[in-house]
Amino acid sequence: MAKKIKTIVKLAIQAGMANPAPPVGTALGPQGIKIMDFCNEFNERTKDMKGSLIPSIITIFEDRSFTFIIKKPPVSDMIKKITGISKGSGTTGREKIGKITAAQIAKVAEDKLVDLNTNDIEAAKRMVAGTAKSMGFEIVD
Repeated sequence: MAKKIKTIVKLAIQAGMANPAPPVGTALGPQGIKIMDFCNEFNERTKDMKGSLIPSIITIFEDRSFTFIIKKPPVSDMIKKITGISKGSGTTGREKIGKITAAQIAKVAEDKLVDLNTNDIEAAKRMVAGTAKSMGFEIVD
């Protein structure tokens, strides 16, 4: 027999850096699960992704056990990492902060495809290109 789900919590936590302090503690504490168990397991599963913000979906069951799914980092994080730029433009559309190649966009789209709401790589590339433009990147071939 399947366990009854109590609630589902969505969090974005730095890879390998989950600890009982907010936001983890405040989100999971009221649900009655062992926060350190979650933190240790999350840190173990994300230790090779250090420096990325990792979205995760935590399913909490009525018997206070839990499972969680780790997603890929946000597209903006992936773009910053692949281009080596620390933050996007403060004034979108007016200030260009750098260039991104079509090949870099394709790489990010391929990596993120499993989390996007499409199975079409061309649509994924357009989504990534849109994010890059809104961050202030100029797309070059």
